[in-house]
Amino acid sequence: MDILKLFNAGGFAMYPLLLCSILVWAIFIDKLKKLMALKNQTTLIINQGKNLILDNKIHEAKGLCHNMDLWIKAPYLEIFSDENHDANKEKKESRISRKLEAMKMELNRANWLLATIAAVAPFLGLLGTVTGIIRSFESIANSGKSGFSVIAPGLAEALITTAFGIIVAIMALIIFNYFHMKLKNLMTAYKIGLEDLIDELKGF
Repeated sequence: MDILKLFNAGGFAMYPLLLCSILVWAIFIDKLKKLMALKNQTTLIINQGKNLILDNKIHEAKGLCHNMDLWIKAPYLEIFSDENHDANKEKKESRISRKLEAMKMELNRANWLLATIAAVAPFLGLLGTVTGIIRSFESIANSGKSGFSVIAPGLAEALITTAFGIIVAIMALIIFNYFHMKLKNLMTAYKIGLEDLIDELKGF
């Protein structure tokens, strides 16, 4: 069946569901970009940063992340701050944890929207189901007949919106859970890497 015809057969409920679908894919692309940036950039600064520190090239280690995203490099730069120079490990880790929390907020910024879409999309599909059934009964009342050809458009609207609503909800839920776990694991690895760098900086 033609996609446009299928969409039109779904009735008015398809429009908010289409908007939800577009938002889900936009969030997916945004989170994928952030995930790749976090993975690549943190691996670079942790591995190369450690090597530079071991070679006593502190200034080079600090400048390693010059062109990186601010929300990624902020926790890394914190270990070189003047306030942390004379602080003990616990205080350093506390300051870094605050930076990591800000980083976490950036990464989870659109999670509420994914959760909302996952919850709302099936109900939008259900709304289309109800309107489709109402349309079927109206067709019967107007024509005075009850054949399948009379109720088919309404049933199609009901089934299409239900299916589309479930599909959108499943997409939102999968994307939410996938990126939540991936970003959580990368954040943990980043934090451990920063703690290792703090230990390496003790002698400088």
